[in-house]
Amino acid sequence: MKTKPVLDSYELFLLSLPLIGIGSFILFYFIAAKHYPGGSWIVTDTNGFSFWHNYLCDLLDINAINGEPNKGRTYAITALCLLCAGIFFLWSFLPKLFKTKNNIQKIMSTSGYLSLLSILFLAIGNHDVIVRIAGVFGGVAFIACCVELYKTNYKKLFLLGVVCIITFLSNYYIYETGIYIKALPVVQKFTFALFISWFIGLDMALYRVVRQSYYIENQNQNQVSR
Repeated sequence: MKTKPVLDSYELFLLSLPLIGIGSFILFYFIAAKHYPGGSWIVTDTNGFSFWHNYLCDLLDINAINGEPNKGRTYAITALCLLCAGIFFLWSFLPKLFKTKNNIQKIMSTSGYLSLLSILFLAIGNHDVIVRIAGVFGGVAFIACCVELYKTNYKKLFLLGVVCIITFLSNYYIYETGIYIKALPVVQKFTFALFISWFIGLDMALYRVVRQSYYIENQNQNQVSR
C-alpha cells in the first residue's frame, strides 16, 4: 500500500502530464511539418509546409494537398494523441483549482472530455463536422472555466481565457463566413498559441494550489502527532 507522501508525489506527477503533452505535441508537429510534402489551399503545388498558408489539420491528411503521400501524418497523429492525453489530465484535475465544488465544474470537465474525444476523430476524416462538434463542446468547457476563474478571483487567467474565447470564436466566424479566409491559417496558429499559454498557466496555478494544500495538510499532521 502506498504511503501518503508517495500518493502526493504521484498526483503532482500527474499534474505535470499536461505540460509533457503540450511539449510533445509541439515537438512531433514540428517533425510532421518537416515531412509534409507540400501544397496549401491557396497554392496547391508548393513544396513543404507553409506557416502562412497551411492549416494544422493539413498534416493529418493521408495525402498532401499537392497529391503526394503525406509522410508527416504519423507524426501529426502522434502529436494530437499526446496533446489530448495531456489536456485530459488538466480537465480532470482542474476542479481542484477552485475552492468550492459545483455543477459548473462538472459541465466544464465533461465538455472538455467530449471535445478531446471529438478532436481525435480528425485523424480519420470528416473534418468540417468534427471541428464543429469539438468546437461546441470546447466552447462550453472554456466558458465554464472562465466563469469559475472569475468567481475564484484568478483575474489574469480569467482575462487570458476571455481573450482565448474571443479568438476561438473569431476562427469559427472566418471559417463559416469565408471573410478573410486567407488569413485563417495564421489566425488558427495564433489562437492555438494563446490556448497553449492559457493551459500552461492553468496547470501551473493548479500545481501550486495542490502542492500548497499538501504542505498545509502535512504541517497539520505533524502538529497532531507531537
